[in-house]
Amino acid sequence: MAEEIVVAGWMDYEPGDRGTMLEALVELGRRTREEEPGCLDYAMTADPGDERRIRVYEHWTSQRALDEHFATPHIKEFRAASAGLTRVGVSLQVHTVAESRPMR
Repeated sequence: MAEEIVVAGWMDYEPGDRGTMLEALVELGRRTREEEPGCLDYAMTADPGDERRIRVYEHWTSQRALDEHFATPHIKEFRAASAGLTRVGVSLQVHTVAESRPMR
């Protein structure tokens, strides 16, 4: 069985661009969750303490599923829709998960 992948971190946008980016991410997230069987979770949320920051959390069945995600039509559409927005910072990490268990 392949090890699962978690992508976590943040992206910062100019304050005026964050709302537009979040709108584009809503559609991207919906399509990713609905159309990609390798996606276990996909969430991009506004950080309430920072008007620039979007928090990122993605959970994938495998590295292959994540790699295939970047070749989907909805990623291409998202990139075109967000091309004019100004990202001013980013910190994303890819984690390979060897084991998971319920938190008690």
